[in-house]
Amino acid sequence: MPRKPNYRFERIERERQKAEKKAARAAARAERKTAASAAEESADVSGKSDTARDDSGLGDSDSVQD
Repeated sequence: MPRKPNYRFERIERERQKAEKKAARAAARAERKTAASAAEESADVSGKSDTARDDSGLGDSDSVQD
């Protein structure tokens, strides 16, 4: 004999699972955003120092014409 359906419980379980999935996606999105901003920040810091080094070497033997 089949069991009596408990529609309320099943609906609550579906909503709970959906909320967990949504929270996990939001956490992953937030983690990617912080990782991207941290990577961008480190690129900005290293980019500024690299630019300064590149500018000082521009007038070297590369631009000498014979």
